[in-house]
Amino acid sequence: MSVNLRRIDLNLLPVFEAVYEERSLSRAAVRLAMTQSAVSHALTRLRALYKDELFVRQPHGVMPTTTALVIYGKLRAALPEIRESLTESHGFDAATSTRRFVLAIPHPLGYLMLLHLRKRLARTAPKIVVSLTTRSPSVAMERRLSDDRVDMTIDWFLPRGEQFMEKRLFSDGLTVVARAGHRILRDPKPRQALRTSEFVRMRTTVPKETHPEGMRMWEWINPLVVLEMAQILESLMIASQSDLLTLAPICMLGVARKQFDLRSVQWTPRGPKIPVSLIWHASRNGDEAHAFLRTQLKEAIGEALAEAKG
Repeated sequence: MSVNLRRIDLNLLPVFEAVYEERSLSRAAVRLAMTQSAVSHALTRLRALYKDELFVRQPHGVMPTTTALVIYGKLRAALPEIRESLTESHGFDAATSTRRFVLAIPHPLGYLMLLHLRKRLARTAPKIVVSLTTRSPSVAMERRLSDDRVDMTIDWFLPRGEQFMEKRLFSDGLTVVARAGHRILRDPKPRQALRTSEFVRMRTTVPKETHPEGMRMWEWINPLVVLEMAQILESLMIASQSDLLTLAPICMLGVARKQFDLRSVQWTPRGPKIPVSLIWHASRNGDEAHAFLRTQLKEAIGEALAEAKG
């Protein structure tokens, strides 16, 4: 059964929180700067709303009922966010903000982008918390951005609709890489050798008809794929320890060389550039904290790309 939110006095929720955490009406009253009678009256209204006792009196305080345990589990995450939103309605302060953000960065340099972002936030916004998922929202991106499960994403797969905002960050390409010492690096005719070489590649679940043009480079090479991995970094690791070849983003050649001892094959088919963008929902345009994070993220990405190129 749904509850009519118009009947709920939101001032009752901090009272519930205080009584639950203090396990005492008197201590809750002191914490809230209320009289004990006012706290008791608020609990009476909450009991009527939830049709449950919520708290059972004990010799030295109160104990929550099962229903109260469930309610607190929901409020524990919600109330801090409500307080933060009310605070930021009077102006965003990066130095004190405790906002939480979720970023989706399927690009293989996502980990490096996040490390540089954390360094920047440590100096300017030390209390902001950022979580990272490397799984591409792909066709579910619109829904995840719209319902705020993902605050922004860095991807080559663009959502459809005017409600989504896009900021082009950089353009990338793909090149074939092989371990140092691989025979193809000495082959006088690497183009022909590519046709008979075995490859490891990243598995993709994005429909072919919506896949970026640059990712169709596999079709141009027409490789013999003998192994598929979930992530590009896994493909690079496999290639570094075998005679298998793989494709790597050009922006990652420095990382591929330094961390995996991989080399770019001299002849690689020229594919189209792959645009990589920062994407968010237009409803966040008026969010000062969101705008602040976008700026910090763009700067962090520039630093990550410079480091990756070596």
